[in-house]
Amino acid sequence: MQNPSTPFHPIIYVRGYAMTPAEIDETSADPFCGFNLGSTVYRAVPDKKRPPRRYIFESPVVRLASDFNYRDVYEDGYDILDPEWSADLDHKLTSRSIIVYRYYDEASRLLGLGKTPPIEVFSAKLGELILRVRDLVCANPDNGITPAAFRCYLVAHSMGGLVCRGLLQNPKNDKKKVSQYVDKFFTYATPHNGIEMAGINVPSWLSLADMDNFNQKEMARYLDLQDAYDKTGRVDWVPEERFSPERIFCMVGSNRMDYEVALGASRTFVGHGSDGLVRIENATLSGIKAGGAPGVHCAKAFAYRSHSGFFGIVNSEEAYQNLTRFLFGDVRVDIWIDVEEIRLPTEVQEAADAGRKVNALYQFEVLSSPRGKLWYLTRRTAEEDSVACLTHEEWTTAPKRNGSQYVSTVFLANPRVNKTRPSLAYSMSLGVRVPDYEIDRKLWIDEHYEGGYLFRNSIILEMGPPEAKGEKWQVNYAWQNQGMSAANTEIDAKSIKSGKVEVRIPFDSTTTPGIRGKLRFVVSAWNPDAAMNE
Repeated sequence: MQNPSTPFHPIIYVRGYAMTPAEIDETSADPFCGFNLGSTVYRAVPDKKRPPRRYIFESPVVRLASDFNYRDVYEDGYDILDPEWSADLDHKLTSRSIIVYRYYDEASRLLGLGKTPPIEVFSAKLGELILRVRDLVCANPDNGITPAAFRCYLVAHSMGGLVCRGLLQNPKNDKKKVSQYVDKFFTYATPHNGIEMAGINVPSWLSLADMDNFNQKEMARYLDLQDAYDKTGRVDWVPEERFSPERIFCMVGSNRMDYEVALGASRTFVGHGSDGLVRIENATLSGIKAGGAPGVHCAKAFAYRSHSGFFGIVNSEEAYQNLTRFLFGDVRVDIWIDVEEIRLPTEVQEAADAGRKVNALYQFEVLSSPRGKLWYLTRRTAEEDSVACLTHEEWTTAPKRNGSQYVSTVFLANPRVNKTRPSLAYSMSLGVRVPDYEIDRKLWIDEHYEGGYLFRNSIILEMGPPEAKGEKWQVNYAWQNQGMSAANTEIDAKSIKSGKVEVRIPFDSTTTPGIRGKLRFVVSAWNPDAAMNE
């Protein structure tokens, strides 16, 4: 039986790491474990005589309540999911419930024994919580949901994502096969490949405050990834037979400077290309097949936010919009850049033709924002160390494989919200930079201009949904310096619903040095049972 509440399933929040006993007590004393925190930032105004305008984000919990009618599970001061209270099935939940997994209560000196259990215990007890939520949701006749049709969402910050992975990936932590009830999994700034300080992974012997939870060898053990770790040296893998990578979204922060933990020492030791604690390259996931071959990418997006704090990634509009569109959106768009030609500077090309070793680093910048909004869905720039990169050596060795760069995924919201303009539209800026060229490992600077771009332009992509059953989606685009064009002008709605449709848009700098290729948008239905037109 189909779940009639799709796509509005219960959301279970799983908070991040607390290091000291005081931090554990603090999070145990907070009803929402930090997911109730908002933020306030400034935006410029056109009138120079007026002060900047404050832009306020209330918090994920508040916005889910106001935007989508979600509610918490606290009643008369009690948590109705407490084991003693949830046994009373008079306490029933709606499908639009927000649950906070309070796994640190047991470790708290205020509410527990003051001793922190192993992370696999947290994972196993998350499964018990999901079963309690299932029972209370299914016991509510207003939901009309059977246990087999029950689904929930896991939304986790930092180490909370590892707690969730311990349930989803390791059968030893999921003896009752609870992972089948998880529909989607969203992570904020989770160290999926561990934490590195000064380029060194947290050592396994550092058991102080359970910091060894971020050691790769220890992670391979509790995530059941020993074989994959032995082959690749990494643990940012999701076995596709355990949980679909396409149902996972990784939100990545790129602002290390606003992370103030340890008076800024953390951001110093973690270094550039991080959110102050987690390196960008370690904050995403990919699928891995049963035989050990790499699988599909998990969806990902980037925001100029720190790991936590006043300007942290959880309490940001950017992350909230990605979260809600991932959970409730209509259309998924995976963004790829397919490089077809790279033109070197004339002198560098002559050196290459003469057999000299030439190399360069091509940096792909992508900034994507939906129409009528004040934030980016994804933001990857060279200054923030969040770009996708391709070396010239990689390109010349295997251009067909390495020239295809996956950069981000965006989820587009329900087009029927705006009756007067129902199309799905967003703007994307694309830039390709080359910081340096090398000839025989020596910098080539004769014709070098710092900060130069091989290509830089912005495109608006608009998808118009069918107005009636049997009609087709209309797809149009416009480069900033060109007029409106058509890309695969019509797409059959059933093709989107049943599979993936690719929209390819060419770009060419027409210069030397320069670059030519295609933007490839892989479009598919998201939550098709609830939203898509036939």
